[in-house]
Amino acid sequence: MVETLVPDRLWHTIQPLLPVTPRPKGGGQFACPRAALAGIIYVLKEGIRWNALPKGYGFPSGVTCWRRLRDWQAAGVWQALHHVLLNQLHALGLVDLSRSSLDSASVRALKGGISPVAIRLTEASWAPSATSSWTDKVFLWRCF
Repeated sequence: MVETLVPDRLWHTIQPLLPVTPRPKGGGQFACPRAALAGIIYVLKEGIRWNALPKGYGFPSGVTCWRRLRDWQAAGVWQALHHVLLNQLHALGLVDLSRSSLDSASVRALKGGISPVAIRLTEASWAPSATSSWTDKVFLWRCF
């Protein structure tokens, strides 16, 4: 099942992007990164919970797969893989960039946004008129 979910060609693309995972100290047996990746793909593809990952298919535990997913996300593996695969597809002529688009979900929003423009104060001034060239000054009156 591992080789079905992660074929050799895909594995040779992903393997150099993975960070070195330290061996466990006193824990269980070290989980193969390829099997962990296959477990991640299986959980995401089937829509099951991490603890429902079947043991008979050669996957590590669901907790191990979840930890690898978390660690690889923090290391930027998925973003790097996205760039590598897009470059490979572009080299093969399979990406049509004329049909690409961005939306607010694709672009990072700046914290606090752009600096707002100073708001002008409203005070007595000449008001524009559509019927004549000059009008009297407009005054704001306070009602008590």
